[in-house]
Amino acid sequence: MNKKPVLIIIHKTAGNFAENKDVARKIRLENIVPALENNQEVILDFQKVESTTQSFIHALISALFRNYGNDVVDRVTFKNCNETVKKLISIVVEYMQLSA
Repeated sequence: MNKKPVLIIIHKTAGNFAENKDVARKIRLENIVPALENNQEVILDFQKVESTTQSFIHALISALFRNYGNDVVDRVTFKNCNETVKKLISIVVEYMQLSA
C-alpha cells in the first residue's frame, strides 16, 4: 500500500456538530469505500468538529467492519479528535469488533 492516503475533512460536509447519518453514509460511500477499494489508507480528520453522535459514527464506519473485517482499523486513521469524538469512535469501534 504505497499509494497516497486519502484525507477526508469531516467538518467540510458535516459541520461543527456531525450528526446527520445521511451525510455520514455519503462520506462512507463516496470517499472512504472508493479509497479502500483502491488499496489506499484513509485519514478521517475531525478538526473543527466539536461534537458528534454515536449514530453518525456508526453510519460512517460500521459497514466498513462488515465489509472489510476488523483489519479495517489498520487502514483508517482518526485525526484531530477531541475527547468527546474519541469516546464515541471508541464505543462504535469496540462494538463492531465484538460483533464481527
